[in-house]
Amino acid sequence: MADTTPAAESTEAYAIVEASGTQVWVQPNRYYDLDRLQAEVDDTITLDNVLLVKDSKGTTLGQPFVKDASVSLKVMAHRRGAKVIVYKMRPKKKTRSKNGHRQELTRVMVESITVGGKAIS
Repeated sequence: MADTTPAAESTEAYAIVEASGTQVWVQPNRYYDLDRLQAEVDDTITLDNVLLVKDSKGTTLGQPFVKDASVSLKVMAHRRGAKVIVYKMRPKKKTRSKNGHRQELTRVMVESITVGGKAIS
């Protein structure tokens, strides 16, 4: 029989930030792969383009960004993504092209999410 109780609310703090032209959902003490960032390994990067912050007090939505909010990231490594094969063929024309692509990525660890100078996690 299916459980009909409502799902428990997630008490985990998180933020949605803009990084490398994309919006990324980040949580503290987790690592993420972003498009290549211009930083050295073991550098600390601060992202100020925070769109949303959720903590134990509630959710703060920015218009467009949350004021005085930032996310601190530590660069763990520079990597390359999985290979993607692009194959184009025009039937009956003997035209074929095969290309491969590997995206340049940076693996970062989220150290802290701060709002108004106070770390929420």
